[in-house]
Amino acid sequence: MNSYKIDISHKTIFFLTAFLALLAGLFLIRDVIILLFVAVIFMSALSPIVTRLERLRIPKALAIALIYVVIISIVAALVTFVVTPLTEQTATLTTNLPKYLITIIPETGFIDRSVLQQEFGNFSKNALELSLAIFNNFIAFISIAVLTFYLLLERENLDKLLAQFFLRKEDRIKRITKRIEEKLGSWMRGQIALTLIIGTTSYIGLSLLGVPYALPLAILAGIMEIIPVIGPIISAIPAVLIAFLISPFTAGMVALFYFVLQQLENHLVVPQVMKKAVGLNPLVVILAVAIGGRLLGIAGALLAVPITVVIQIITEDLITSEEVADAENKIING
Repeated sequence: MNSYKIDISHKTIFFLTAFLALLAGLFLIRDVIILLFVAVIFMSALSPIVTRLERLRIPKALAIALIYVVIISIVAALVTFVVTPLTEQTATLTTNLPKYLITIIPETGFIDRSVLQQEFGNFSKNALELSLAIFNNFIAFISIAVLTFYLLLERENLDKLLAQFFLRKEDRIKRITKRIEEKLGSWMRGQIALTLIIGTTSYIGLSLLGVPYALPLAILAGIMEIIPVIGPIISAIPAVLIAFLISPFTAGMVALFYFVLQQLENHLVVPQVMKKAVGLNPLVVILAVAIGGRLLGIAGALLAVPITVVIQIITEDLITSEEVADAENKIING
């Protein structure tokens, strides 16, 4: 019986150890990596605007500052006109939600109403944790804004810095980063447009149907647009449940409204708004969202599509390069 001997060199052991240590280090700083990736997405979306302003002979730092002033002004206006009614309606909805669920959900052996009351009672007591979460998100938002500013300011130097890690492949790296930036920018601008369109349309439709809490429900619908395929379905559930309190007919009309809105979105709005972005198969999108949510929670689900786009671009470039190399070898060996 033949015996085989496997020799593992010191270099192999060192490489595997270093690779595992790198993965462990990346996992420990995953929050920082997520913030940086989000900043890269915003940089990709704002970079064409900065370029246009520079063509008008406006200094880059001033152009970026002007964009920030416009964005902050828009956000401040939205806060002024939206936050007050949103806060009131959301607070009322949170207070009445246990009562609504108890009304809708029948008394069965599978669902204990007292458990629902207890869970929502605990939820109401967790105001401190909610406040801390809001504060942490605010800090993350400021960090992303600062990172985006410096990424836009040092945009040209980033290509040079990245190319230094890939000697004799500078042109290829620049080509890949340019494609990634274009697609991420298109995706981000498209998502903002979709959020505004769906949020506004949902508010108008729910208001016309007489559904209470139309504003927070519409904002939820707009935000959930970031999660493709699954997001619109999730945002429709609370609206239908609340409409059921008015009447089953109203609940049916709200369900029909969301169905029609989703069909128009899939066949008209999304193709027009996202036609410049990279198209992904719906099955790939669902799997990406599920995997992203499993690995990184909500942030992973939200960033699943842009991460998949980056992976797709890199994979396509690798495949294309191999095909070109094979074709050249065939010509040479002729």
